[in-house]
Amino acid sequence: MQKNKIFNKDSIKLSLSKLRNKKIVHCHGVFDLLHYGHIKYFEEAKNMGDILIVSITSDTFVNKGPYRPYFKENIRAKAVAALSIVDFVIINYSKTAVNAIKLLKPNLYVKGPDYKNQNDKNLSLEKKAVNSIGGKIVFTSGQTFSSSNIINKSLEDFNDDQKKFLINFKRKFNKSSLVSHLNKIKNKKILLIGETIIDEYVYCTPVGKSGKEPIMVNKKINSERYSGGVITIANHLSSISKNIKILTYLGDKKTELKFIKSSLQKNVSIEYIKKEKSPTIVKSRLVDRYSKNKIIGLYDINDNELNIKEENKIINYLNKNINKFDMVLAVDYGHGLLTEKIINLIQKKSKFLAVNTQLNALNSSFHSIFKYKKINYLCIHEGELRHGFRNNKEDISKLIKKLKSKIKFDKVTITKGRNGSETYFKKEMCHCPAFASNVVDRVGAGDTLLAFTSICYLANLPPELTLLTGNLAAAEFITKMGTGNKININDLTKSIIYLTK
Repeated sequence: MQKNKIFNKDSIKLSLSKLRNKKIVHCHGVFDLLHYGHIKYFEEAKNMGDILIVSITSDTFVNKGPYRPYFKENIRAKAVAALSIVDFVIINYSKTAVNAIKLLKPNLYVKGPDYKNQNDKNLSLEKKAVNSIGGKIVFTSGQTFSSSNIINKSLEDFNDDQKKFLINFKRKFNKSSLVSHLNKIKNKKILLIGETIIDEYVYCTPVGKSGKEPIMVNKKINSERYSGGVITIANHLSSISKNIKILTYLGDKKTELKFIKSSLQKNVSIEYIKKEKSPTIVKSRLVDRYSKNKIIGLYDINDNELNIKEENKIINYLNKNINKFDMVLAVDYGHGLLTEKIINLIQKKSKFLAVNTQLNALNSSFHSIFKYKKINYLCIHEGELRHGFRNNKEDISKLIKKLKSKIKFDKVTITKGRNGSETYFKKEMCHCPAFASNVVDRVGAGDTLLAFTSICYLANLPPELTLLTGNLAAAEFITKMGTGNKININDLTKSIIYLTK
C-alpha cells in the first residue's frame, strides 16, 4: 500500500492530471519521527480539501544537526504513506518546498501553527511560490509537537561526552539567547590573507599491475575541481558578512583566474598578486571511486617566499586598507605568502587578528606558529602544536602555558579531530566534543571550524556557543567530498536550535 502512494516527479504529474476537479492540499516537512502532532496536522489539512499530498525533505537538505535525519528519506516516505489519510507522498530534492509547490500546484499549502508568526526566509519563498500558482497558504491550529525534542530526549545516538555538553549548554542558552548571540556576528568587515588552493579530485578504478613496470595502473573515470584554501573560508563567511576581501597570490598565468572568480560568492572580492614563475597552487588527489579512499597526492606548487617586489605589493595594499576591516584572518598554509614583514605588519595594525598555521607534506620541517608573536585569536590543531614544541606527551594545558610565554594571545582553540576542540582563555578551559556522524572527506574541516570560531570570538560570543558553532559547521562540511561545500549561517543556526530542543 505504501509503495502505491509514493510517487516521483513524472508519475505524480500523470496522477494529478486525472484529479482536475479535486481540491488539492499540500503539506511539507521532514517528518523524521512520526508522532501524534503530525497525525493531527495531516487530519486538519485533509479536512480542508479532497486530496492530501505530503512532500518530504530529502536527506541532503535536512539541517537539524548531527545524526539527523534519524530515519532516511525512503523510510520517512513509507511511514507517511502508511497513513490512510495521506493520498500521495513525494520526496523533495531541494532546500525549500518551492519546486514541490510549483510541481503540485495545490489549492492550499498548509503549515503548522508554529510557522504562523515566523520570519523565515524559506517560508517567504514558499509563500511567493504559492501565490504564483494561484493557491493559498493556511496554518493549522492544533497543538505543536517537536520531533527534534523527542529525538534529543529519547534516542541514544549521543555519546556520554556529547550528552554532558548538551545538558550544560541547554542550561545556559535558549532559542532567544542563541539567536541574539548569533546575530552579533553578522555584517563584520573581514580581510582574509592566505594562499588560494585548487583542490582536484581525480576518481579512478584500479585495473592491475603494469605489464612492464612494478606499479599499479588506475583508469581515470572523472575529475572534480574546487576552489579551496582561503577561498573556502571566505565562502563560508559570505552568509555572515556583506564585505569580505581575499588577499592572496595566484600563478603568473591567468589559466585559473576565471575558475576561481566563478567560485566566489557575490559578496566576496579578491585582491591578488601574480607570483612569478609559479602556478596557481593545485593539489590533486587520486581517489578510488569505489571506496572514496585517497590513493596518492600530487601538488603543482612553488612554495618559495614572495620576492621583494611581490611582498611590497601586499604591504602597500595592507597599509592603505587594513584599517577598513574589523578582522584580519590569516590562514598560513606555509606556501610563501605570509613573509616576516607581512606578519609583522598585520600584527601591528590589525584591529583583531585571528591566525591559523597548518602543517603539510611540503612544510613540516620548518613551518611553525612561532613566526607570530601577537594574536587576538589563535586556532591550531593539537598535532601541529605538539610538533612545534616537539612534545608528544605533555598535557595540553601545560603546553598552552608554554605557548603563552612565546606568543601573546587572548584566546586559543586547540582542535583535536574526533576528540572535539578546546578553548583556553582567562586561565579557563572549555571543551566541546566533535559531532561528526558521517565523515566523507576531512579536507577543509579545520578551515571550516576556524572560519566560524574566528567570527564568533570577534563578536565576543561565549566559548560554549563558539565551539559548538565551529564543530557543527565542520561536522556538516565533511559530509561531502571536496572543498566546495559552503556552510550557511542560517542553516547552522537552525541546527544549533534543533540540537538544543
